[in-house]
Amino acid sequence: MWVDVITLFPQMVESIAAYGVTGRAIEKDLLTLKTWNPRDFTTDNYQSVDDRPYGGGPGMVMQVEPLRRCIRAVREQAVPHVKVIYLSPQGKRLDQTLLRQRAGGEGFVLVAGRYEGIDERFVELEIDEEWSIGDYVLSGGELAAMVVIDAIARLQPGALGHGESAQQDSFMDGLLDYPHYTRPDEIDGLAVPQVLLSGDHARINRWRHQQALGRTAIRRPDLLSNRGMTEHERALLEEFMRVHDKQGRFQICGHLMTEEDNHE
Repeated sequence: MWVDVITLFPQMVESIAAYGVTGRAIEKDLLTLKTWNPRDFTTDNYQSVDDRPYGGGPGMVMQVEPLRRCIRAVREQAVPHVKVIYLSPQGKRLDQTLLRQRAGGEGFVLVAGRYEGIDERFVELEIDEEWSIGDYVLSGGELAAMVVIDAIARLQPGALGHGESAQQDSFMDGLLDYPHYTRPDEIDGLAVPQVLLSGDHARINRWRHQQALGRTAIRRPDLLSNRGMTEHERALLEEFMRVHDKQGRFQICGHLMTEEDNHE
């Protein structure tokens, strides 16, 4: 698949192609990355892409026309009806489900804003979706674009060293990832869980699933609330909480339970 990025700092975005999984995906032609600079589509000698905001206030706002000429050039080289995504704090929260939906397509365009933002008329005229990588503000959309590109690259078949790696990442089953360990067997009195040394793959898979459920319940109960659990998973989670809470009280999807409740 391909990802085109409209950005005032193309070299910043292109740097991701030199490293790690994204670099390998591009090298294997699993992913194509291209950048477009709105300054190349300006008509004045200063290559102006921004101006002061109407109504006053600090900062500058990116203008419609350079961005619009840029996006039209992208459409001519890609497909006329390509999806254009603006990376914005006001956008839909990016998650693994959204990435998986987009990773299976031919490609899309990311728009990385700068300054105080983009003229709202460009958003209304040319943007199909707005995505946010979190409830905080960056100096520009380039870092957000790089986050999206890296996450999309991981989902391309053949991009990872092991075919199952992406399927075992956090959020792929709506859960956080389970803990990982490697050599040596013990560090500063902390030992690798014995089940991982047992060679019993059924027990290992059960332990990993239980750990993922428990970690999600403790750190991100909202994910479990949205995902739901089977009866088997609920039993695994209750066992996890009994083992890990010496006081016999634990939180499951917002419902505080006691051991007495569990025995009813």
